[in-house]
Amino acid sequence: MPPAPRYLPATERRSATVDAVVALAALHNPSEITTTAIARQMGLTQGALFKHFPSKDAILESVMEWVAASLMSRVDRAMKAASSPMQALESLFMAHIQFVAAHPGVPRIVFAELQRASPSGARRVVDTLLRRYSERVSQLIVDAKSSGEVEAAVDAEAAAVLFVGTIQGLVMQSLVHGDAKRILRDAPRVFVIYRRGIGSA
Repeated sequence: MPPAPRYLPATERRSATVDAVVALAALHNPSEITTTAIARQMGLTQGALFKHFPSKDAILESVMEWVAASLMSRVDRAMKAASSPMQALESLFMAHIQFVAAHPGVPRIVFAELQRASPSGARRVVDTLLRRYSERVSQLIVDAKSSGEVEAAVDAEAAAVLFVGTIQGLVMQSLVHGDAKRILRDAPRVFVIYRRGIGSA
C-alpha cells in the first residue's frame, strides 16, 4: 500500500487508518498488529497517528464501527431488493459472504475481539452488531413462516442462531485453508442445505 498523503483531512485520515488495519489483519494476527505497524502501513509516524486516535483500542473501536455500519448497510440493500422473506434471507446470507470475501481481515479482527477477556469499546460494538444482526435474521424467519416459505413449527430464534453459525463456520473454513475466496464457492451450496432444513415441504 502506498504511503497516505499527509494533507488528508481528519475524517479521511481516520478512514485511511481503518483501511490500514483491515488490510494488515488480512495478513497478520490482529492482536499482534501494533500502532507502529499501522503507522508504517499508512506512511506516517506514530505521533501523527495518535493525533487522531488516543490509543490502539480507540483505533479498533473505530474499525468495528466501520464494519458494523458497512455490513448492515450492505445487508439492508440486499434485503430491500428481495421479493420474499426467504429470498431476503438468501440475499442477506450472500451479501454477508461477499463482504467477508472482500475484507478477509474483518473476521480475524472480530474473532480476536470476541476472545478478549477484558471489555473494550470494540467488543461492545461487536456485541451490538451480533445482536442487531441476529434480530434481523430472526424477524425474516418469522416473516417467512407467515408467508408459508418456512415450516410453522420452526423455532425462529434457533434458526437464526444456525444461520449466523453457518456463516461463521464458512468463515472459519476459509481461514483454516488460507483461501479467502473459498467462501464464495462454498456459500451458495451451503445455503441450499440451510433452506431445505427450515423450508416448508
